[in-house]
Amino acid sequence: MSSLDRRSFLRTWGMTSAAIATSLWGREFLVGPKLAWAAEGSEDPLLAGRPLVRYPGKTDLILLTSRPPQLETPMKYFASAITPNEAFYVRYHIPPPTQVDLSTWRLKVTGHLDKPLELSFDDLQSKFPRASIVAVNQCSGNGRGYFSPRVFGGQWANGAMGNAEWTGVRLRDVLSAAGVKPGAVDVSFNGLDQPVMPTIPDFVKSLSVSRIMDDPNVLVAYQMNGQPLPMLNGFPVRLIVPGWYATYWVKHLSEITVLDKEFDGFWMRKAYLIPDTPCGCVEPGSAPAHTVPINRLDVRSLMIAPTGGERLAARKAVALKGIAFDSGYGIQEVVVSTDNGASWRPAQLGKDLGNYSFREWSLQWTPPRMGRYSLMARATNRIGESEPSEALWNPAGYLRNVVEHVDVTVA
Repeated sequence: MSSLDRRSFLRTWGMTSAAIATSLWGREFLVGPKLAWAAEGSEDPLLAGRPLVRYPGKTDLILLTSRPPQLETPMKYFASAITPNEAFYVRYHIPPPTQVDLSTWRLKVTGHLDKPLELSFDDLQSKFPRASIVAVNQCSGNGRGYFSPRVFGGQWANGAMGNAEWTGVRLRDVLSAAGVKPGAVDVSFNGLDQPVMPTIPDFVKSLSVSRIMDDPNVLVAYQMNGQPLPMLNGFPVRLIVPGWYATYWVKHLSEITVLDKEFDGFWMRKAYLIPDTPCGCVEPGSAPAHTVPINRLDVRSLMIAPTGGERLAARKAVALKGIAFDSGYGIQEVVVSTDNGASWRPAQLGKDLGNYSFREWSLQWTPPRMGRYSLMARATNRIGESEPSEALWNPAGYLRNVVEHVDVTVA
């Protein structure tokens, strides 16, 4: 496909999606061809009663809120390591853009630089080396709905995450082309999403210059799983910060500003803060003495099959399957218990797609007798970090990484 044809296609794609979105996002929510319930066949009370809805470019996702859209991925889509674009979760703080015209869109790179840049979509594809990485994008509040005591915020179950191959350009290559001046400290990132009122802070995040220049995996991505980014996942480009929570993965990226001082915007200094303790936790119900911005992912493992509440047959083999991930050290092992933690067996790990990716795991199990079973999985990464048996707590509902239970009935 020629550059002109590609540009025409992408502009049409973005604006067509936007035209659909403009007419539909104003409704309270959209349902698919058939109204269904996210918790159908599940015993999870957190999901009971939540509808499956369909937004432009998406399959049926679990509705959390509609204004702005917050849509959760059903767990069945994590049965394989790569999450389909149409099933990838959606999270916004302020309303997303409904159209992007690539003929006028520019990525502005300004600030403490020798040569400020304005890059077109074609510039990003033609003027910089192409780079790809498979990485997990996980909302900071994924699993918040399971915190006890309950905490304020969106009551996500475990589907506010996804894993994709991201393709674009290295951010450090872009900054090098712009000529970062000595004394540069932070880099801020702003997108096309805009607050609806002046009292609402614009969603702007930052990373240190050293964090960017030392890490070739921080990308400005224009593709997701080999396709243009979905509109609801950041079209035309977004920031990719592998191993860190999704709050840094700024969508619809339009402005990169290099600063000679520490960035002090609302979303870095007042929001997305965790206790300044080794575990990022405090005693349940208490307030931390000091906080720091949230950063790298904790180790997590989830059992995808069987599902909670499922009925299995005694003395018939069943495949226990799931995924595990961490902040980029890589998963060393996953062990599984079928007797509520009394004993553990090593699971077989699937294909390694890179240290920042989901790692599939599986284990064959034959239930010996009828009754109720509590199934568990625990992951350990290559530096020995694992998941606690008891959930840690913080007042924002972040960093969930407890050993989860899946209860099934064998008949």
